[in-house]
Amino acid sequence: MLGIYVPAGCCGPSSQYRLWSSKYSSFTFEIDRTMYTVMSSRKWLPNLIFLICLVNLVAIVKSQFPTPIYIHFKCQNNGSYTTNSRYQTNLDTLLSSVSPNISTNGFYNASLGENSDRVNVVALCRADLQPYQCRDYVKNATAEILKKCPFQKQAILWHEFCMVRYFNEAILGNVSYSPFESGHSMENVPHEDEFYREVNLLLDSIRNQTASNRSSKKFAAASRDYPDYRTIYAFEQCTPDITPKDCDDCLNQSALEIRRCCNGARGVRILRPSCYLRLETDPFYNETMVYLVLQSPTPPALVPKPQIPAPPGNDDNTTRTTIIIIGSIVVVLILGLCIGIVLRMRRKSKPQEQRETDHEISTAESLYYNFGTIRAATDNFSDANVLGKGGFGIVFRGKLPNRQEIAVKRLSMNSTQGDLEFKNEILLVARLQHRNLVRILGFSLEGSERLLIYEFLENGSLDRFLFDPTKRQYLNWDTRYKIIRGVARGVLYLHEDSRLRIIHRDLKASNVLLDGEMNPKISDFGMAKLFDKDETQSNTSRVVGTYGYMAPEYAIEGKFSSKSDVFSFGVLVLEIITGQKISNFQCGENDMDLLSCVWKNWHEGTATNIIDPALRTSAGSLPDIIRCVHIGLLCVQENASDRPTMAAIVLMLTSSSITLSIPSQPTFLMSRSFDPKNSLLQEHNSRSSETAKSSRNRSGNSTQSFSMSDLDPR
Repeated sequence: MLGIYVPAGCCGPSSQYRLWSSKYSSFTFEIDRTMYTVMSSRKWLPNLIFLICLVNLVAIVKSQFPTPIYIHFKCQNNGSYTTNSRYQTNLDTLLSSVSPNISTNGFYNASLGENSDRVNVVALCRADLQPYQCRDYVKNATAEILKKCPFQKQAILWHEFCMVRYFNEAILGNVSYSPFESGHSMENVPHEDEFYREVNLLLDSIRNQTASNRSSKKFAAASRDYPDYRTIYAFEQCTPDITPKDCDDCLNQSALEIRRCCNGARGVRILRPSCYLRLETDPFYNETMVYLVLQSPTPPALVPKPQIPAPPGNDDNTTRTTIIIIGSIVVVLILGLCIGIVLRMRRKSKPQEQRETDHEISTAESLYYNFGTIRAATDNFSDANVLGKGGFGIVFRGKLPNRQEIAVKRLSMNSTQGDLEFKNEILLVARLQHRNLVRILGFSLEGSERLLIYEFLENGSLDRFLFDPTKRQYLNWDTRYKIIRGVARGVLYLHEDSRLRIIHRDLKASNVLLDGEMNPKISDFGMAKLFDKDETQSNTSRVVGTYGYMAPEYAIEGKFSSKSDVFSFGVLVLEIITGQKISNFQCGENDMDLLSCVWKNWHEGTATNIIDPALRTSAGSLPDIIRCVHIGLLCVQENASDRPTMAAIVLMLTSSSITLSIPSQPTFLMSRSFDPKNSLLQEHNSRSSETAKSSRNRSGNSTQSFSMSDLDPR
């Protein structure tokens, strides 16, 4: 059983651990001893009920002590940087790019900057993780390392499942033995000399495998039985950039350190920048993933089990112990089988669709607000609290009893959507949690009344600033650039990082809301589509959205994908830079649309002609503005395959060192004989029909449509 880990050797104030309590080990030991007594009793059958309760108690105890998160870091005193310096900018840029860009083998390295401002970053995930787990852990580690080592030019952090390191000197390809840290458990093993003989045999075998591993992950793992103390598990890994000899040397140095730092401990970690070693007397790595990653036709060979002769004269005790152990296992298996059969029969007695519905209803109920509370918060839906009106309802400003400000959408009475479908749509939107998405707080139902409750955003929608001759003076380039990057991150979350794969289909300035600090939040999921993770595109016979923002393949053929949102994002970027709306654009005396005018000026080297006059005083920001024009034109190319992904766009916006390709000339849809008035009518009518269709087909189709609409809290 796992105990408490303590730092070893030189570990000092730069170390932090969140660990299990030793009470778990002592308590579990008492349970084990009690089970032994129960099974040894002659009154075995009467005690079966007690044994069942004991098994449940073990499960409860384990649930109270979750798996430990082991965090260890080292801040190296080799220079520091200042706030808003070029080094800090380069460091923030690189660390933000680690999680979305780490390779499938769990390794990442990148450099940015020149001379004293150059930053080098290396990240490595433990080899038994799946890619999505690796991204999550690395994301946490890159945020944590800046908190632990603020303003340090060199730092390293070892997480339970990954390592992140940054340096102001070249580190790729160079084996690093320091900084070195170690940690060990407080519990010791019996017969230390015998224990370490087995440990050395085990580590020698997997060290050779690790150094000579030809897979993209340089690691090995195995186990070895140890008499009187169950099994020894070991895991070793090197960064893929070092040579096999360097890997072997690094792991050998770590193995020699075990007895110096942690003699007798039943669990040890040796942490170096270039290699990682861990051994435990309990399983801690994913054996299935280890086998799959190594792609071996048979599971990795374990070190042979030693043949230990039985002590003379103990045959009776051995037999009795064996009978007790086998009897315990049989009882537990029978009990588990019975419980499994009962649960399976209960599950079969209820249709799958009904079970899913029950789960969603129970979750949706946690978002429920009392209608009277919301009515009081909005002063009985007073006209003085109206923030805006749309075709599907009115938005009111409100304040809850805890003084939290909210925006309340009161949906129109003529909606044909049922209560269950309404709750399910709420549940879908509530799952989307990102700082650049409008957050739904809950809902309320009473009779024909349907209310949606959102966070309150002080500054309303982006179009109210951007297209107003007076208000857009407040949008300097820094603010507009922040809005562009925030929207990009929000769309990236919808496309790739959320548990659901969402295509928004109506990204535009009026659907981007601004909080008190002008941070953007994407709203209105009334036309959004839910995809399975392995789907890339879909078709629809009803085109919904706003012309001008629609990608050509969507408006003409009804084909939509993540690249449709990329097109809309490109139009939005160009609107932000020009300060003009695509449907009301003026290109001097020329009769040209926004996209054509921007492309013509960019192609002729006169892109400054189309920049909003309010931005032309930002001479120092001109290169960033022109670069954003370039990115916008890449997004609105006619061929969807030529457009970049949102992940690539976010990287382009955060790293100026990335070279941009040459965009092709865009095609503007308003010139293709579309009537904007008809399109708006089609949009309104098709929303209702798609809503009904989605509700009918929810359980049968992988691509679903949200029936929520005009989510416009202000």
